[in-house]
Amino acid sequence: MNTPRLQEQYSAHIPALHLLCNLGWQYLSAADCLALRGSTREVLLKPRLIEVLKSRRFEYKGEWFPLSANAIDQIVRELSALNLGEGLLPANERLYTRLALGITVTEFMPDGKKHQPTIPVIDWATPEANRWDVTEEMEVLSAQGTHNRIPDVVGFVNGIPLVVIEAKRPESGNQNKAMVDEGISQHLRNQRQDEIPHLFAYAQLLLAISNSEGRYGTTHTPAKFWSRWRDEEFDEAHMAAAKNRKLDAKTKAVLFADKPPKLRDYFDSLWSKPMLATDQDRLLVSLLTPARLLELLHFFILFDRKVGKVVARYPQFFGIRALVARINQYRPDGSREGGIVWHTTGSGKSFTMVFLTKALVLHDSLKACRVVVVTDRLDLEDQLAKNFMSGGAFGSQIATRKEGEKAKVSSGRELAKRIGSGTERIVFTLVHKFNTASQLPECYNPSSDIIVLVDEGHRSHGGESHERMRKALPHAAYVAFTGTPLLKNEKTANKFGPIVHAYTMARAVEDGTVTPLLYEERVPELTINEEAVNRWFDKITVGLSDAQRADLKKKFANKGAVYGAANRIELIAWDIAVHFSENIKKLNLGLKGQVATTSKLDAIRYKKYLDETGLVSSAVIISPPDTREGNKEVDESSLPEVQKWWKENVGKDAEAYERKVLADFSSEGAPDLLIVVDRLLTGFDEPANTVLYIDKPLKEHNLIQAIARVNRLHEAKRYGVLVDYRGILKQLDTAIRAYQDLETRTQGGYELADIEGLYSQFSTEYKRLPGLHDALWGFFKEVKNRQDLEQYRQILMPKYAPDPNGEPGETYDTRQKLREDFYETLTQFGLCLQTALSSRSFYEDNSFSEQDVRTYKEDLRFFTSLRKIARQDAMETVDYSVYEDQIRRMVDKQVIGMEVREPEGVYLVHQLGQEEDPATWSEEKTRNETDIIRTRLKRTIEQELADDPYAQKVFAELLKQAIAEAEAMFDHPLKQYALFKKFEEKVEQREVDGIPDSFGDNPHAHAYFGAFRMALGDALFDSADAGTLRPYVEEAYAIDTAVRNAVAENSLNPQNIEAAIRKSLLPRLFSLIGLDKAKEVIDLVIQITRIGLSRGNL
Repeated sequence: MNTPRLQEQYSAHIPALHLLCNLGWQYLSAADCLALRGSTREVLLKPRLIEVLKSRRFEYKGEWFPLSANAIDQIVRELSALNLGEGLLPANERLYTRLALGITVTEFMPDGKKHQPTIPVIDWATPEANRWDVTEEMEVLSAQGTHNRIPDVVGFVNGIPLVVIEAKRPESGNQNKAMVDEGISQHLRNQRQDEIPHLFAYAQLLLAISNSEGRYGTTHTPAKFWSRWRDEEFDEAHMAAAKNRKLDAKTKAVLFADKPPKLRDYFDSLWSKPMLATDQDRLLVSLLTPARLLELLHFFILFDRKVGKVVARYPQFFGIRALVARINQYRPDGSREGGIVWHTTGSGKSFTMVFLTKALVLHDSLKACRVVVVTDRLDLEDQLAKNFMSGGAFGSQIATRKEGEKAKVSSGRELAKRIGSGTERIVFTLVHKFNTASQLPECYNPSSDIIVLVDEGHRSHGGESHERMRKALPHAAYVAFTGTPLLKNEKTANKFGPIVHAYTMARAVEDGTVTPLLYEERVPELTINEEAVNRWFDKITVGLSDAQRADLKKKFANKGAVYGAANRIELIAWDIAVHFSENIKKLNLGLKGQVATTSKLDAIRYKKYLDETGLVSSAVIISPPDTREGNKEVDESSLPEVQKWWKENVGKDAEAYERKVLADFSSEGAPDLLIVVDRLLTGFDEPANTVLYIDKPLKEHNLIQAIARVNRLHEAKRYGVLVDYRGILKQLDTAIRAYQDLETRTQGGYELADIEGLYSQFSTEYKRLPGLHDALWGFFKEVKNRQDLEQYRQILMPKYAPDPNGEPGETYDTRQKLREDFYETLTQFGLCLQTALSSRSFYEDNSFSEQDVRTYKEDLRFFTSLRKIARQDAMETVDYSVYEDQIRRMVDKQVIGMEVREPEGVYLVHQLGQEEDPATWSEEKTRNETDIIRTRLKRTIEQELADDPYAQKVFAELLKQAIAEAEAMFDHPLKQYALFKKFEEKVEQREVDGIPDSFGDNPHAHAYFGAFRMALGDALFDSADAGTLRPYVEEAYAIDTAVRNAVAENSLNPQNIEAAIRKSLLPRLFSLIGLDKAKEVIDLVIQITRIGLSRGNL
């Protein structure tokens, strides 16, 4: 037969055994396996286990001894006695603990003393020190002894059945169910109490394969959570080589000994020619290569109290691997390297953090490390602490609540003590506690054996708190976990280093790791009585200046008061109730939803109107009335509606209220909907949460975080749904596109966005502070009593005099220029102080004391308040809060909701922002996209290539040529687009003609070589052979080393870096190119260094 056979044995079963043998497993026939087991009830191969244990040795007083017969018997008994009375999972966990940590035995030594060594059942570090057996059609007697089950393939390590595989044919008789799903169902059935749970008490990795597909899970993994694997180490050539390796004659004879001759003939023919790897092959090679399987089982299995047993997905596996490798690297100053793990929201970042803490315990090079988990919100700290406890990160088999609570620090003083002299393995703290802790002398630990983990809160790590933390822990590794990394336009300095691993939304959806999201826009149609609104404004603003009147209207527009109109909220509430009731609730699957609103008052109104529909139940979670939410200038908590609702529903125990609401939301009963403002739009994970109704402006990372509330996997959920009442589709598309753009340059780390002032030394910017501070006080030299506010007011108060340039009788404010200068100086002082507090150099400069910092902060607060008062005195602005209640009543009266417009269609969110085929664009769109690239290129060359002056110069000239070429192609817009697109790719790769390829991934040496070309001229290099170029290439590398050494040696005194570079380079460059040219090259090196330091690249 010359065509493939699709029966299970031909397409999946024997190909799997063949591949496993090629990977190093030894084939055991079903009969031989049964002989080693002794009976169908037994699942261990005890003779194999005993054989391996006889080879184990333990050390005693410098000598190595074999295990005694009693010790071997003790280990075999412990591994055989798995009590399933408490359930399958506890039994499986006990077995895993014995495998992971070893078993302690009692030995009586020749000197008569008792010794208790811990013996590893599995040698995790040396695959060949273990015994690898694989069998097929393994008949296992059920727990009650009533029937047998026959798993297709079972893999034994040292006689212990750690791997169970169900192999299925590729095509299914049921069009709605893939055959790999049949394999998963079979695994789940066989784990039942009346089936063969005693086999699964040992099994650690379960696979379902069907030739064209493969997925894996572990004990009690629900069907929805079985995962695909994409290997980031083994390439396609590796997979093909493993598959096409010839099976030795002896193994082939055993494999086909009890099978029909036609089966052997088929495979002899198939294996005689090259074969392509299938998805089944890729899964088997990726997970069951012996060394890989040991790594996966040792480091990447967790037992979580909430979700059960967890085996890592491939992004967690490779992410932790990359991170461990990164943390094991040191900088010249002795500090550990850090980095960023970007895994899209909903893909299991919290478990990834727990996997890291487990790796820190088990990796020899990291065992001594302590972990400091830093967040910026109390609720996030609580959630992570619970995940760490339930995941066993505290090292105990069951981490108690007490242990988790003990890990949290309650004050800055306690944090300082733990930093300086604590021994706790895991510490949780809020980042702002470093502000007070770092001012205490005991808050300092120079050890490099500290790992600082930051979850999402890295967005709040651009300022003072982070730098104080760095000062307290100067050599720690700083690691950020995020689903929404900082984008280029966010202008926040990168504090953590490069992105070491990425896993994006599109990839997660494709893998089935998160649920696809559907977006639909439902626009509420409103009628606004504009004439009445304008009359009301004219009436209420009588007596205000033109500036104040304009200010009030501007604030009214910015506040979006119209969105809070009672009638509009009532209209949307009815639409939400009908939508949820018809599309979600009627399914009776226990699925829930969230409503995201702008303000606390809106949230309470939504609750009222949703209740009135009688269609859905709802609950509100907002922050207490004494805190602000949503960055509102006016704290609406003083509103009677908010105060009354809080008193009637929450009372004095907000924590108990929230705990009960969230517990109810996680159950199948009420509430159906959770109404929130900012709380629970990040870090809140409830798989049943299916639909997010959005009635608030969201963009960029806040938007991505919010929509991820409904992308968690759930057995009953095919999609997460976003229903938009604010028209955020454009922002959603922009955000998705921005993160896809970031993905293309992920592994190289951040491209920093703060370009303004790039050429000034960021690290010395703070030295302007004293001058700006003096200038600020210079406006108030006439103040005699510095505690008297009125004296300050009088200096800035408007003072009118006849206008010499105006009409008779006209006046002008003689102090207007003074106020404007004061405002400008205050702005500069505030920005400079912000920069200083975000700069490591500022804290290392002993000329600034903590008292200086306190003075600067106090003065900034005072002068900022004074500016507000001065603006009101000059009638330049108006206090919006005075009018807010009147505006709300006016809006409620004049804004009428008519209907909600039905959506024209729905969008799959992960497909937004994707590249389109330019050939399908209109001429106008093609020209627009070309203009965008040209503008982007100009900015890239001017700003981002500033750290490579020669590349900047070359590409600037080439861009001029490209523009000239494009103008000649005016009638061919698609050719213009292709020209600039190709040029942009060249710029991104920094492919500069005349720079040797040997610099590879060393951009600094690349730039220093370019400095030689700039100083000495292109002619010298264009005509040079390899021998002539060699001294300059070697010198470029030497300059790179000299710069790095100067940076490392002067890290505490960065102002000395430039002098150190000049001192190091001038003698050697003088002998190569002479004094004048040496100075020219060094000036360019200094320029490159300054930019590198400002970007955190050195």
